[in-house]
Amino acid sequence: MQKLIPYLVVAFIYLAVATDFWRGAKAAAQGHSLNLHSAMIALGLLIHGWLLYQGIFGQGFNLGFYNALSVIFWLTVLVYWLANLKHELHSLQAFVLPPAALFALLPAFEVSDHYLPAEIQPLFIAHISIALLAYSLFTFAALHALLMAIAERSLHNKPSIIKLPSFPPLLVMESLLFKVIKIGFMLLTLTLISGMLFSEQIFGWPMQYTHKTIFSIASWFIYGWLLYGRYQYGWRGRVAIRWTLIGFVLLLLAYVGSRFVSQILLGR
Repeated sequence: MQKLIPYLVVAFIYLAVATDFWRGAKAAAQGHSLNLHSAMIALGLLIHGWLLYQGIFGQGFNLGFYNALSVIFWLTVLVYWLANLKHELHSLQAFVLPPAALFALLPAFEVSDHYLPAEIQPLFIAHISIALLAYSLFTFAALHALLMAIAERSLHNKPSIIKLPSFPPLLVMESLLFKVIKIGFMLLTLTLISGMLFSEQIFGWPMQYTHKTIFSIASWFIYGWLLYGRYQYGWRGRVAIRWTLIGFVLLLLAYVGSRFVSQILLGR
C-alpha cells in the first residue's frame, strides 16, 4: 500500500487540475487560478518523474511495458506544460491530464521486470531514450490533431462527441502541431539510425525486418511526406490531421503493439 501512495498522489494532482479547470472554464479565467494549475502540474511532473527514475534506474535499467507507457505520457504532459507557457493551452491540458493520471498509476501494478544486460546498456539506453521522446512527441501530435478536429467542428457549429469550453486559435494549434512533428520526425530518424547500430552490435546485421521495423519505417515515410506537403503545398486542416493520425497508428502498432504482446500477453 505504501508503494501505491505516491502514484495515487500524482494521479490525484493531474485529475484535480483537470477537474478544477473544467469546473471553472465557463467563467472568466482568473490569472492566479491558471498560475496555480501550472504550479500543480509542475509538482505532479516532478513526483511522476522521480517515480519513473526510481522504477527504471533503481536496480539497473528496467523498461517494462507499463513504465514505457508512463514515460510517454509524462513527456506528453511535459510538452503541453512547456507549450502552455507561451501559447495558453489550458483547455488542451485538461484534455490530456486524465489519461496521464491513468498511465501514471500503471507502473505500480507492473507484473514483471524487464532488465537490460549490463554489457549493452549504454547503446540501448541512448536508443530507447531517443525513441521514447519521439513517441511522446507523436503522442502529443496525435492528441493535438484530434483536438484540432474537434475545434474545427466547433468552429462550424457541427456536433461532436467531446466539447471543450475553449480553444486556442486554430492557426496557433496548427503551428504548434507542425513544430512538434518536425522535432519528432528528426528524433524518429535518429531512432531508426541508432536502431540499426544497436542491431549490428547485438545481432551482427544492420536491421531485423520485423513488423516493428516495417511499421516504424512506414510511419517515418508518412511524417516525412506530411512535412514535405506542408512546405511544398501548404497542407493544413483536415489533410494534416488525417496524415498525423495515420502516422501515429503505425507507430502505435510498431511499438506499443509489440510490447503489449511480448510482455503482457506472452509474459516475456
